[in-house]
Amino acid sequence: MVVELREYASAQDIAETLEKQIAETKSTLGEYLRRLDEIRALAEKSKKIREVVMKLAGKKTVAESLGEVTVGNLSIVLDANPFHELMAIEQVVRSYQERLLMLQKAREALKWLDQLGDTEGLKYIVVENDGVPERILFKIT
Repeated sequence: MVVELREYASAQDIAETLEKQIAETKSTLGEYLRRLDEIRALAEKSKKIREVVMKLAGKKTVAESLGEVTVGNLSIVLDANPFHELMAIEQVVRSYQERLLMLQKAREALKWLDQLGDTEGLKYIVVENDGVPERILFKIT
């Protein structure tokens, strides 16, 4: 999480920045959703093949160990398979969905700024958390 201060000349500039971030987030989310579908299909095929082989070998399917090692705050998956990748992409998709929702809520919350009228000599100092406005300071110059 990165918190920043950004200065804008107008409410329109804030709205335009939000619109760009929303468009970029939607685009990236779309790419990840396509990858998610591909990996999900691969994971299902892998699961079916594993089940068939185990059945032919006369063995019961056991819950897979994740083979995960933690080093400090970093988790490392050894011998990653499609299921590991599927879990990773699902986490990324959820994160982008949450970001998109926060950006859209911020855009909606800022609509009242359009009603301010003449704002000559007013600067907008915005506290942003990962690019999402959380607080606006009006500064008279």
